[in-house]
Parts: sequence; structure tokens; C-alpha cells
Amino acid sequence: MAKITCIGILVADLVGRPIDHFPEKGQLMIIPQMGLYVGGGAHNTGVVLRRLGEEVVVVGKVGKDGLGEFVVNTLKKRGIDTRGIVSTEDYPTSSTMVMVDGKGERSFIHCTGANRSLQERDILDEFFLDSQLVHISGTFLLPSFDGPDTAHFFQRVKEKGIITSLDTYWDESGKWLQTIEPSLPYIDIFISNRDESTRISGQRHLVENAQFFLDYGIKVVAIKMGDEGSFIMTNKEKIFVPPYRVEVVDGTGAGDAFAAGFLVGYLKNWDLDRTGRFGNACGAMCVQKMGSTEGVGDFEEVMEFMKTHS
Repeated sequence: MAKITCIGILVADLVGRPIDHFPEKGQLMIIPQMGLYVGGGAHNTGVVLRRLGEEVVVVGKVGKDGLGEFVVNTLKKRGIDTRGIVSTEDYPTSSTMVMVDGKGERSFIHCTGANRSLQERDILDEFFLDSQLVHISGTFLLPSFDGPDTAHFFQRVKEKGIITSLDTYWDESGKWLQTIEPSLPYIDIFISNRDESTRISGQRHLVENAQFFLDYGIKVVAIKMGDEGSFIMTNKEKIFVPPYRVEVVDGTGAGDAFAAGFLVGYLKNWDLDRTGRFGNACGAMCVQKMGSTEGVGDFEEVMEFMKTHS
């Protein structure tokens, strides 16, 4: 069992489906499914890692409100160490309205809330000193931590001999490389989807895109491609990992589930193909249920899924 510290965004998600159109102003539309869940990269990745058998500390920020209590209590119930979660009166807990259409595609309306105030000084050494890996999920949605502060924090982590990884989100500001470049030399594992990574690198070809990040000294690049699978590359190897074909109910959290599975495979020293297939399996299981983590099973269940699905 590895100890992993997950740092990043924590969000209360109100998810509804299926929503294929919106009501006219002043009108009511009835949908069959709606639920309140905890989401955000730090939660999603952390919960799946815990379910896969790893020991997890989550670090983030919530408001001193009902949604903040809901986020923290949900994590505690799932066996996660929440001592790294700071409560603030300055902002409400981050929240998102997630609208899922009949095909499982999602649209989001997001309030950044307390996530915008997470800073490096909030992340004490005690939250990660005995961890094997430190993972940041939510880059570009942490405005007080993104950029030089993230780079400086990763320097602190690397000085302790701890593995670093980072997973990106969408950058509404459009700064992309300008924001993340200071951190790239301190990252061991870079995880992103094809669109976000291309916006950063400016390279549309998969190999050239991945090589852009490897040139900063990153050891392995994993590009998530949804229903097209994933592409993984190091300086010695590059592979395409096909997707598992499943019925999509809700795509929320699938990328974070992939990241969790990929990190588990990496820490177990599996080869790239097995690591990628394990990550893809976690993502495929995730999309079959409502919510950002509900569909992913434990380690043995994921292994069984890989045996029984093509």
C-alpha cells in the first residue's frame, strides 16, 4: 500500500440527467435523475485511489458552510485523511451544476469558490512527508496556487525524494503554457487530455505533443482521449491503449479515475501497456454510474473488469 497525497479542487456537484435541452424562461422541466455528489480532482482521484487500496491524504479548501461539511464528511466516510482540508469564511465551497445529456456528455456551470484561495502556505509538510507520491489535480482552477507557487511547492516535494504528478483542467483564462511552464521541470508524471495538452504545447500530433513535455524532463506523459482510449509516452516507448466499450451513463470523473488507475500501475512498476489498460478500465467503470466515483470498483473488481471486457 502506497501513501499518496492528492492536492487540488474540491467541489459539490449537483448532477442531473438526461438534459438534452433547456426549458424556456419561467418554465419547469422534469428529469428522472438528480443527485448531490462530491467532485473535483482531489476528491475524485483520492477516492478512487483509496478504493484501489492506497492510503490517501486529501489537501484542499472548502467554505465554512453546509456544502463544505458535506465534502469533508463524505471523504471521511470513504476512509480518507482530511487533515489537509482548510475551511475558510472568505469564500463558499466550490460547486458545479453538471448537466448530462442522453449520451453521457456533460456541460458545466461552475463557481470556483474556496478553491480560488488555496495557497502553498496551506500545504504543510506533514501532509506529504511520508507519502510516496504527491499528485496535483485541478491545475488552471487554483488561481492562488497555479504558476510559480505550484513550481515552488513541487521543488519542496522533489527535495524530499517524493514522486510528483499533475493532472490538468480547462484553462478559461487561455494562458495555458504561461501558467504551467514553471512547474514542468519538477513533474515526474504528466497527465492531461488531448485538448488541454495541445493547448499547452501548441502541438496537435500526439507524439510531438507528448515529446514537448518530455523535453522538460518529465518521465512519462499520459494523454486521455475519452472513447478513443489513451496515449502514453516516455523517452524510450510510446503506445496507444484502446478503450473499453461500455454504455456511458455519466462521464463525470472519468479522467480522474483514469489518473488514479494510472498512478497505481506506475507505483506497482507495471509496464506502460498494463498501466494504461488499468487506467482505462477505471475510467470505463466510472462512466457506467451517476457521480464522479460511484462506478469504480476495488482493485480486484477492476482486474476482473479487465479480464471480462474487450
